[in-house]
Amino acid sequence: MVNTQPNYSNIFFRSISKLIDILIVVVFWKFLHEGGLFIGIFYLLISDGLFKGCSIGKKLLRLKVINIERNVNADFRDSILRNLPLAFSTLFLLIPILGWIVCIAFFAFEFILMIGDPDGKRLGDHLANTSVIEE
Repeated sequence: MVNTQPNYSNIFFRSISKLIDILIVVVFWKFLHEGGLFIGIFYLLISDGLFKGCSIGKKLLRLKVINIERNVNADFRDSILRNLPLAFSTLFLLIPILGWIVCIAFFAFEFILMIGDPDGKRLGDHLANTSVIEE
């Protein structure tokens, strides 16, 4: 019997890939200031639809996002839906101290959801019906 179950990615590698994508957001923000933060958030929203289901971070770690319902690579719609909670929380970085706490707390919440889910899904994955797999 052939195993048709997807090879879900390791939470450690998913976290590293997201960290790479967040570093890209920080670079935009650092060099282009507030406008750069919005460009970075735009990147975060569409990132998983750029390279056939891969953001830059996922591409480097050989991961990709798939739409489970359609069994295809994530597109821009899937990417926006799954990254909307993270992008929204990133906007809080514009608020000194309290905003940073809210943003970090939300990222921690997403990480805890990922750890507690049998398939390693976070809130965004449930919203978009996606999952991260190894290529």
